[in-house]
Amino acid sequence: MAKTHPLGFRVQPEVKEALEQAAKADMRSVSSLCEKILTEWLQERGFLAKP
Repeated sequence: MAKTHPLGFRVQPEVKEALEQAAKADMRSVSSLCEKILTEWLQERGFLAKP
C-alpha cells in the first residue's frame, strides 16, 4: 500500500521518547508504530474495517 497522505502532530518530549523506545523494541520506525497504534485503535472502535 502506498503511503501518500502525511500526517504531522506534536507530542510532549516524554511521549516521543517513549514512542522511540517502543518502536526500537518492536524493530520498526516511529512512523510505523504510530500507524499500527492508530489502525488498531480505529479498528477496535469500528471506525476502520478489520482486514
